[in-house]
This record gives sequence, C-alpha cells and structure tokens, in this order.
Amino acid sequence: MNIAIRAYQPQDTQAILEIINYNILNSSALYDYEPRTLATQTALFEDKITKGFPVIVAIEANAVVGFGYYSEFRFREAYKFTVEHSVYAAPNCVGKGIGKALLTHLIVLAKNQKLHTMIGVIDAENTSSIAFHEKFGFEIVGTIKESGFKFNRWLHSVFVQLILE
Repeated sequence: MNIAIRAYQPQDTQAILEIINYNILNSSALYDYEPRTLATQTALFEDKITKGFPVIVAIEANAVVGFGYYSEFRFREAYKFTVEHSVYAAPNCVGKGIGKALLTHLIVLAKNQKLHTMIGVIDAENTSSIAFHEKFGFEIVGTIKESGFKFNRWLHSVFVQLILE
C-alpha cells in the first residue's frame, strides 16, 4: 500500500463519514448510537480546525482510507497542553499501516504545536487498539468502568497517554 497523509479537505467528509458510521453501527470504537449526518460531521471538523487542531486523512489510490485528528482533552485552561486524539482506518484497510502513518503524523504535529501530552480513550474490548497505542509508547493510565452503555451492555473506557516532551 502506498499511503499519503495530507490535511483534511471538505470533499473528504463523505468518505470519512462512511468510516465513522461503520464504526458506530458495528463496533464500540465510538460510543454514538446513531449514524452521523454529513452536516454534523462537517461542523465537528470545522470546529476543530477553527480552534487550530489538525484533521488529517490517509490517501491510497486517490481514495480516503483513514483519518485522524486531535483536539481538546477538556475545556479548562490548564488542560491547554493536553489533547485527545482519534485515528480510524476504513474497515477493509485495517492492519495495513494506515493507523501507524496517521498516528505518527499526529504525534509530529502535536510536538510541533508544543503540546505536552496526548490522550486516547479506547473501549476496553478493543485490545488491538490498546496494543497498537502501546507500540507508540502510550501507557495505560486508567480505566473508567461502565462509562458507556452500547449494544445492551456496559463498556469500560481505557485511558492511554503519551508524554510528548
């Protein structure tokens, strides 16, 4: 796979939406219940970009095959050097290096923005994502038990952290 990483463009939103909505409907990677609309997703990305946070896409053969971003971890001023990130690959592209390329690029961007730490919040059942993050040096720093309810069961949120400096 020849993967290129570039900044998000509005015309990428439909392809990204397909990835997000697949995960909403088929996994606990997102704790949403209902698929998102194009307008909702566009507004979410515009908000991140307006605040100076990156949204990036992975391109292979001129198609969006993944995306990633980071933004506020929490909204208090003292958290301004901490961001929470998300990385997703298209369902037919998982395990092909897309997540690795996206997360590597996000870490570089965060360091360039002089951020101090990146947080990931991962469903405890998603052990492959937890292991993926550990390969990048993220450490498990806590679990919030029964923090989400989806697919008629309680889900636990695992917090992973990477100190960037």
